[in-house]
Amino acid sequence: MTHHAPDASVDPIYDVSTAQDLDYYGVFDDLPAADRQWWARAREFSAGLETRMAQHWEHAEYPVDLVRKAGGLGLLTDGVDVSEASMETLSPMAAGLVNMETSRADGSLGTALAVQGGLALRTLAYFGSADQKAEHLTKLATAETLGSFALTEPTHGSDSVSLETTARLVGDEDSGYYVINGAKKWIGNGASGGLTFTWARVVGGVHDGNVRCFLVDQDTRGYRAEVIQGKASLRAIHQALIQYEDVEVPAHAVLPGAKTFKDASKVLFATRLGVAWSAVGHASALVEAALSYSKQREQFSRPLASFQLVQERLTWMVSELTSMQLHVRQVTERDMAGTLTGPQASLAKYHNTRKARAIAQVARDMLGGNGILLKNKVPRHMADIEAIHTYEGTESVQSLIIGRDLTGYSAFA
Repeated sequence: MTHHAPDASVDPIYDVSTAQDLDYYGVFDDLPAADRQWWARAREFSAGLETRMAQHWEHAEYPVDLVRKAGGLGLLTDGVDVSEASMETLSPMAAGLVNMETSRADGSLGTALAVQGGLALRTLAYFGSADQKAEHLTKLATAETLGSFALTEPTHGSDSVSLETTARLVGDEDSGYYVINGAKKWIGNGASGGLTFTWARVVGGVHDGNVRCFLVDQDTRGYRAEVIQGKASLRAIHQALIQYEDVEVPAHAVLPGAKTFKDASKVLFATRLGVAWSAVGHASALVEAALSYSKQREQFSRPLASFQLVQERLTWMVSELTSMQLHVRQVTERDMAGTLTGPQASLAKYHNTRKARAIAQVARDMLGGNGILLKNKVPRHMADIEAIHTYEGTESVQSLIIGRDLTGYSAFA
């Protein structure tokens, strides 16, 4: 019996993954050459990963090899100063472009960048001792060692300042050790076999009651982590539920620069802008998919792109995408000038993830039934946007940060 390949005319194949660099206002036209080179490097890394990442997403597989490949290319450093690792430090603009481009390819890869560089590496660079940096900075920057940032707890998300994980001091601050007990949830790389930057409330010593950060090797006795199953978003990166049961770490495991919860907030403030850039990447992928599909798909003997309603929808999506691009360009310029405030970073995140969600809904609808197939990338981005809309501070929390800045009144409990 002769077997024939499926007839493409029976079930057409649509190219919805080709980058089109939709920048209607030329928001990125005048970028410095060095920043463009990093953008191009991220584009080259991401090229050709569409089919593979769709499969990883469907099967909830974490492609650690790709994370390490990105690390070897210097794409995971997220603007953190890595000069001590003899690596090139990206400008905030270059870091944003890399985040955008990686997220345009796949949300799980974009989140891996945010976890490894934006959270873990940044925590070490901001607060680590010289010895801690000498031992771990290069390995984290290249993803030779996977790093995680453990702040959120099963019962403390938006109110993470109320964290209940404790670190009890035994002996003195110099030669003693800490015993950590508690739990953390939604921790990217938390079950990777690497290092976990654990935020806990100190019991005993001069820092009694303060929130500090501890460098915990995941092989330490009493550290138990399991990959969270059943996620409907960011399925191609593993996030963990961690339990600490009398985990003992030496006194030198404390990051000396991290002394209060405000230090954890400093890291989150820096990464909030990265989420805004990530949203631009997701939105770009969705608008590109809708535009490409509308030109290729024919209904009523005409391309969808020739219909008035479709052109109006494409115009609306491009207008929203342009607004998102303007937001990240302006706030990143302020970041580089040292004038960016926390509420401004919150507004960029608040605005861009909201717009990305709306764009996703329209793009999904425009692809009709084909819009629910993972191979056409739209449903994957649509689901992943739901995660970035929540992490690094929910929409509600961002609005309260901005509202407090506008009114002078704190609506937090």
